[in-house]
Amino acid sequence: MKKENKIYINSDKVQEWKGDVAKSVDYYNQWFLNFAPKAYRDTRSSTAEKVLLALEQSFYLTDISPQVLRANPGILSILRMTTRPPIARDRLIGLSGVPINLVGSMEKGSIPSRMDSKVLEDGLEKISEILKKLIDTDIFTWLEKGGKPNEEEKNRASIIIADRLCGMLADPIIRNAQEKRQLEMLSALLNKKGYALVKSGQSATLESLKPGTYSLRLNVPVSIGDDHKVNIPIDVVIRPKDAARKPILIEAKSAGDFTNTNKRRKEEAVKYAQIKATYGKDVPFLLFLCGYFDSGYLGYEAAEGIDWIWEHRMEDFDLLDL
Repeated sequence: MKKENKIYINSDKVQEWKGDVAKSVDYYNQWFLNFAPKAYRDTRSSTAEKVLLALEQSFYLTDISPQVLRANPGILSILRMTTRPPIARDRLIGLSGVPINLVGSMEKGSIPSRMDSKVLEDGLEKISEILKKLIDTDIFTWLEKGGKPNEEEKNRASIIIADRLCGMLADPIIRNAQEKRQLEMLSALLNKKGYALVKSGQSATLESLKPGTYSLRLNVPVSIGDDHKVNIPIDVVIRPKDAARKPILIEAKSAGDFTNTNKRRKEEAVKYAQIKATYGKDVPFLLFLCGYFDSGYLGYEAAEGIDWIWEHRMEDFDLLDL
């Protein structure tokens, strides 16, 4: 249906929103039941391997000295989960009184290069003392009896700590798995239609994409003030085969509950406003939705001029005439 030379896909079909929301929720829940446990299990397995490495680097928690922390700063996030109770990052900073940037840098795998040496040594010592005082000896049973753990003890401890870590990261694990699947579906659709993928690392830009190509997670520069630009990532950018047409920008969105989507609904509107301010109002910007997006969310996006395609009805992509 055409209005003001714009093709409306779902944003103008208010009478169908309620039914589509129900179908989208069912679609997401079915995916979650079938695939989320595997995504979590795979992540837990790889995390358990990192835990085993951290145990080795700390000599199975018998040496959590400042020297060990300095040599292996990245193990701090794992060591926080070895205590009773597990210590959140902010709690560790509060208990130890160390600078925030020390803990932040260590959890990214490095020591702050400009930190005063005495402040650094004092901080590492304080972190070491907190961790040693709170180690959960019910998990690391070899610490009380002395000696090294056997294979059974190591494997059991690594799985417990991996579960603690993954429990904190459960939502991002599921979200990342769903995002990966959504992008794979869009890629398969575009490949089938004869489009060629241009990897974002191949100097791809919004202007350089040739007709009949697409790119994933492409950084697109937008204006946010007088002579100031920043890059915003766009999940999928499609350059239609008709060279006269504008690139089509698509954001893949999935959600496992209604609360978070309504909290984040302004993000897409802000991004679209920046795109329009930089490239004009006629650049197509669409959402690719799966999961819990209710009428409140849809109404907000529609009011901002944003349209969408449901993952449970991929045939709507035909309306883009790709």
